[in-house]
Amino acid sequence: MEKSNNSTFEMIKLGLILALYAAISCVVLAIVNNVTAPKIQQNQINKANAAMKKVFAMADSFEPISDFEPSSNGTIKIEDMYLAKKDGKVIGATCQVSGPTYEQATLIVGLDTAGTVTGVEFLKITDSPGFGLKANDPTFIMPNGKTFYGQFEGKKADKGFAVGQNFDAISGATITSVGIGNLITEATSSMLKYLGDHNYE
Repeated sequence: MEKSNNSTFEMIKLGLILALYAAISCVVLAIVNNVTAPKIQQNQINKANAAMKKVFAMADSFEPISDFEPSSNGTIKIEDMYLAKKDGKVIGATCQVSGPTYEQATLIVGLDTAGTVTGVEFLKITDSPGFGLKANDPTFIMPNGKTFYGQFEGKKADKGFAVGQNFDAISGATITSVGIGNLITEATSSMLKYLGDHNYE
């Protein structure tokens, strides 16, 4: 009987110790998250701001837009949109868009008021090394003499972007190429609509 009581006591003791460890772990994780989350968020904001400046070098300021329409494509998400301004005048917009490629990518796309792409910059891409990641590789030059993302700059966006029609795919990474074309199409379509609806010319 005494042995059984000891066993029960040991089990309760072990349970309490495990519960204490779990509670301490939760508190430590919460503290770490509270310390690191703002820094991570600020780094993401800084990265996005730098990308906006890259895709729209002519702009001297960016004004957030809150009333843009969400994507009609269920797999693609328009995350943020900004008006690009120079000397207080709207000269275009930038858009942060995420969605499927071979895996997943997040881009910043710039578009001027004439409907011309001013640049494309990757914030994230998780596609396979050696193939899909060439999309974001500044040293990878396409047969057309440009980087994959660089070939979109200067193109009109009114008809969207389709592989083989108005941009070249990466050899061996067609799925990635098509996915990025879809993301840029969705981003530029959304910006064209917003700029047109608000008569920015």
